[in-house]
Amino acid sequence: MLTGTTTPGEGSRRGTEAPVAEAVAPDGEAHERPAPAARFSAQFASSPRGARLARRLAVRRMEEWGYPSASDASCAVALVVGELAANAVRHGRVPGRDFRLRLRLDEAAGLVRIEVADAAGARRPPAAPPPSCPDGESGRGLLLVDVLAVRWGCAPRQPVGKTVWAEVATEASTLHRIG
Repeated sequence: MLTGTTTPGEGSRRGTEAPVAEAVAPDGEAHERPAPAARFSAQFASSPRGARLARRLAVRRMEEWGYPSASDASCAVALVVGELAANAVRHGRVPGRDFRLRLRLDEAAGLVRIEVADAAGARRPPAAPPPSCPDGESGRGLLLVDVLAVRWGCAPRQPVGKTVWAEVATEASTLHRIG
């Protein structure tokens, strides 16, 4: 269940060009400069339904930023958000506490930063995915994140909990080099 919304002042990206803002240089000339990175933040119930909603809203946000749902970038973001949200629900759930999803598009770097924060600081993911997949039905998620993300990691969250983050490339050439 969604209990938060987007951050104020964010703009949407339409088409292939980034939004621009006008800046006045010391010489009095007006110059265009890229607008600040687009952001999204929302809080979700720590349940399978909350994890599904986080993934759906990430895809919707990618569409608003100009990445169609069938694009490589949007699909990669959807898979990583889905995995990190599912892990927050399954391994990071603390009764009565939600998890938070943050997305930040950095067009200049060609990256989307994904952050999923939960309240369980004691249960941290391993520093690297397991070298081989177990025979069970779970345990492959971090391998997926490792393949799709340029880099990923985990950081403590104050006052309690942890944030698992991943950076996914938005450019097709970068996506193909990773995989």
